[in-house]
Amino acid sequence: MFATKRETVPDAMANPPLPLRRRRVFGLLTRRERWGISAAGWLLIVLGALAVALIVLPNLYSFLAVTHRVEAKVLVVEGWVHPYAIHAAVEEFRTGRYDRIFTTGGPVVGKGGYVNDFQTEASVGAEQLKKQGIPGDVLQMVPTRVMGRDRTYSSAVALEEWFSRHGLHVKSINIVTEGAHARRSGLLFEKALGRQVDVGVISVPSPDFDAGHWWHYSQGLEDVVQEGLGYLYAKLFFYPRKSGTQTSTDSG
Repeated sequence: MFATKRETVPDAMANPPLPLRRRRVFGLLTRRERWGISAAGWLLIVLGALAVALIVLPNLYSFLAVTHRVEAKVLVVEGWVHPYAIHAAVEEFRTGRYDRIFTTGGPVVGKGGYVNDFQTEASVGAEQLKKQGIPGDVLQMVPTRVMGRDRTYSSAVALEEWFSRHGLHVKSINIVTEGAHARRSGLLFEKALGRQVDVGVISVPSPDFDAGHWWHYSQGLEDVVQEGLGYLYAKLFFYPRKSGTQTSTDSG
């Protein structure tokens, strides 16, 4: 006879309870739910990292040991390189259409940290080039007194200053250097010489290990790790400054 009002009972499944929150120590600490990576998630991350490593690592040395020639009349040789790279520089000069060859570098550090104030990497490199037949009238060493972490950039700045002092308007250069140091050398010379100079680089591979399997050799590992970190520093954190290069007098 009488219509009864139907009472509704809240469905616990339709309205799940809020995350449990408990307070302890007078409300100073709170316990709540949080999301975390599952075992399957960690496995996927590890497998992804391994896949990236398998793709990147075999090509890392070739990325650092880049060879990219440009059309240039000036060849620059980093004076610290080993004799096999000096020989490659001589062949490059003879087969290329170069007019001048320059050597760069700072003080030579001997055993026990002894620094020779009269001998630089630039002068050592120049002497080796002369012994292999490079004429003295086309050879010029450009030493610097700066040594340490920024030696490559300081050598590049010294070269730029030499060009300016002697009124030599250089539009492009090729740099001869060793192995994985090539990309960093090219980058730092570009920073020092500016956009008006086109910079090419020639990487001479080391005969001490197989560049295609560099990770099998201690020397290969050392070169890639050291030069890789050096390149990242130069690319991301190095801010050039040209003061204080302390270029030596023009001799040789």
